This record gives sequence, structure tokens and C-alpha cells, in this order.
Amino acid sequence: MQNVKALSEMLKAKKGFSLNMVIGLDGFVDEIVHVVDKRQDFQNFTRIKTIAEFGDRISKAAGLSTNVEMVTTQTKLGGNGPILSNALLEYGVALTYVGALGAPDIHPVFQPMAKKAKSVYSLCNPGRTDACEFEDGKIMIGKISSLSELTWDKLKSELGGVDGIANLIKESHLFGMENWTMIPYMSDIWEGIANEVFPLLSFPKTAEKPLAFFDLADPEKRTKEDIYRAMKLIGRFEEKFRTVLGLNEKEVYEIAKVFDIPVSDNTNLKEAVMETYKKLGIYCLVVHPVRSACCAIDGEYFYTDGPYCEKPKLTTGAGDNFNAGFCLGQALRLDPLSSLTLGVSTSGFYVRNAKSPTFDEVIDFAEKWARAMFNHN
Repeated sequence: MQNVKALSEMLKAKKGFSLNMVIGLDGFVDEIVHVVDKRQDFQNFTRIKTIAEFGDRISKAAGLSTNVEMVTTQTKLGGNGPILSNALLEYGVALTYVGALGAPDIHPVFQPMAKKAKSVYSLCNPGRTDACEFEDGKIMIGKISSLSELTWDKLKSELGGVDGIANLIKESHLFGMENWTMIPYMSDIWEGIANEVFPLLSFPKTAEKPLAFFDLADPEKRTKEDIYRAMKLIGRFEEKFRTVLGLNEKEVYEIAKVFDIPVSDNTNLKEAVMETYKKLGIYCLVVHPVRSACCAIDGEYFYTDGPYCEKPKLTTGAGDNFNAGFCLGQALRLDPLSSLTLGVSTSGFYVRNAKSPTFDEVIDFAEKWARAMFNHN
């Protein structure tokens, strides 16, 4: 409870901050959908509540066929980069976005974000996602053909060559390139930055290195060789940045296996995080399970419970909102535990209100959470 109480006071002292960030590269138009269980009439239906129930419905169709009806409840901006950026913009960050927001015109779902951003470079059309939401999780059905246009050559041609990219990065407190899994040529882009842009980057020796943030976005479908290459490339960013890799609980066990770290049903989260962190050789590994969050920084492990919500209004984007809060905390030089607490407060507000909080709203949320914990005890 102490870390929650302390957070609101820390944030009040940081009001009026000035931070520049550059985020990319994906972009998705998300349709949030409920899967119909029984329909009473054209207006009314009951939804399939759990992934297990949905899986059972699909399994029973094996060797036969079935009809699945999905009802769109909301169409919104999607993708790890845009959702992360939208949350950071709500907090007042001066943000440049580079990615798949629409070409030649920015898609309407991204227009509000683009208007708030410092600048936007839209390189191609967005992907599409049906986000099937259930009470115990979500299934993301993605269509990514347009993202094959995101290449290292495309990035250089649209951003003024390696000099233009270097100038963007030099001005930022945090540089992030999200959704490795869904962008076919992301590893080539990271390699291009390391090989061609790093030689142009120099930061004052007395200054703290800027942050670089990476989010894989469920790498299960990629080969072990692909994932290993990506991990090694992320490690190279430590040369110029304080590098942060954000994972969910499922992903940390997957990455552990890539490094041949023994993982079984008895492996606990702390053990998996610390062993994976050692292999990565980066500043920070941060992990956000549904009910908590943890990170490893400078060889130490930090953990906090979260403000769990039994009936969320929206879960798609909760992880990105956690990442936004954690990254903001780190950029504001909060300690690791306070950064984690800002992360879970950001996602906690988001799932309850189906929108990202402002700076004042997250302060208020932390204060109410602290009071609720005190009253419960």
C-alpha cells in the first residue's frame, strides 16, 4: 500500500514535465467484438463469456461446420504503437509517431491521435484486427498484409535518410518500436538502425542515456531462430540506450525457452524473469501479468500487485496502457517500484473506463486505490 500512497505525491511533484518521445511502427484498426452464444431477437443476444466456452464451440464443429456470429461493440485505433502513444499523449508527452496509420490519408480512427501528436509520419495502410473479448481474456484475429510495406528502405526514404532518423532519436527521451511479431521486416529495421544510425548518435557523457522500449506482441507464431535474432538485436540497443523489453506473463516463458532456460509448470514468475533478464543483457525487463507487475532493473527484482478489475469495460490495450505508465515513470526518473505502480494504475484506470487516463486522473485513481486498500485492511 505504501508504494500506491507515495505515487500520487511523486506525480504531483512532476506536474508540468516536458518529455519528447518517438514511437512506431505498427497501426491497426481494431473492431472490438463479442461472440454470440444465443440470439433472442435482432436487438438482443447473450454472449459467449469465456475463451474455454468459445473453444468448445469451435471444437464441436470439427468434421462438420458451424456459424460464428460476431457483434462489433466498438471500432477504435489499435496496434501496440498507437495505443501506447495515445496513452502517452493523454499524459502530456510531446510525441512523434512513425508507422502504419494510412496512406495516402491517415485513417479516421487515428485522426484524433495525429492531431495531438507533435508530428506524424504515416508510411502505409494499417492492419486490421477483430479483437474477440471474453471475461477471461481476448483472442486477437489479425490481418497484416499492408504491414509488409514497413521496411528499412521505406523508413529511410520517408524520414530523410539515416541522418533524419538520427535527428529524430537524438531529440527523444524515449524511442520505441513496437509489435515485432506482426511486422515482417522489423528485425531488419532494428539491424539497420544499429548498423547505420548508431554511428550518428552521440549523447553527452554526463547525461543519462535515453530509453529504448520494445514490445514483441505475442511471438508464439514466430520461429525460435527469428525470436533469438530479435533478442540479440534488442541487446545491441543497450550500446546507445537504457533498453527496456516489455512482456506479458505468457511471453516471458516463451522467451525463456528461446534461451534454453528450463521452464516447467513449477517455474515461478520471478525465476523466469531473472533468468531471462540475465540472458538479455539489457537495462530492464518488465512483465505485466493480469493481476500484478514486476521488473528486473540493475540486477534487482521488483514486484507490485495491481488493482484487479473483475468485470472490465475493455481489456484490449490494457498491456499497452501499462507500458505507457511504466515508460512514463522511467522517463520521469521514478524508482522501479513507483514506475510499476504507475503502470498498473494506468491500466487499472483504462480497463474500468475504456480510455486512457490524464495525468490528473491517474493521480486521483492512485489516491482512491490507496484509500480502498487502507479501508480493506
